[in-house]
Amino acid sequence: MTRIAIIGGHGKVALQLSALLTEQGHSVTSFIRNPDHAADVAATGASPSVLDVENSTTADIAAALRNHDAVVWSAGAGGGNPARTYAVDRDAAIRSMDAAAEAGVGRYVMVSYFGAGPGHGIPEGHSFRPYAEAKAAADEYLRGTSLAWTILGPGSLTEGPGNGLIEVDPADTSTGTQTSRANVAIVAAAVLDRPDTAGRTIDFRDGTRPVADALESVS
Repeated sequence: MTRIAIIGGHGKVALQLSALLTEQGHSVTSFIRNPDHAADVAATGASPSVLDVENSTTADIAAALRNHDAVVWSAGAGGGNPARTYAVDRDAAIRSMDAAAEAGVGRYVMVSYFGAGPGHGIPEGHSFRPYAEAKAAADEYLRGTSLAWTILGPGSLTEGPGNGLIEVDPADTSTGTQTSRANVAIVAAAVLDRPDTAGRTIDFRDGTRPVADALESVS
């Protein structure tokens, strides 16, 4: 049994991920900001724990992560407030990486988005730019750590079915990059079980290849 920490445990992807992981026999701690969300998290089989990462120090986060084997970052400020977006999606994310290293948690999975990076192409003044800039900075910092990291880049999130069928690094995105949140959870659970995906950035969308087969192409 692996002990997995999920940061941002009440998110739609995180709730599905914690249910998958607990069904697989893993022990899951889901960190949430709002204690009112504890019952929703517990219903997935995970253990809820209140941790406001935006206002927590690296030492605070390290203490929370200690005795875990892996951490999944699935938190986000939710947009709308640029200052808070940078505070959570960049600054708190980076603190969590330092905290994981400090706590001896070597495996780190980042839920990012399709096309994230310095070349995101989002213009100044666009409402999405703070998020794009924050994720680019966090992802780049993660790549420079000694953690066994994997960055997941799902496309536009939908409430579609989790059929476990995806396409990795699609060359043609003219038909869109729709990705069901359920499939994101399936991919996250799969990479946690595959150390050969460490050091990889995996952009994907809903497709036709089973997840295990699709991940063979990036391992």
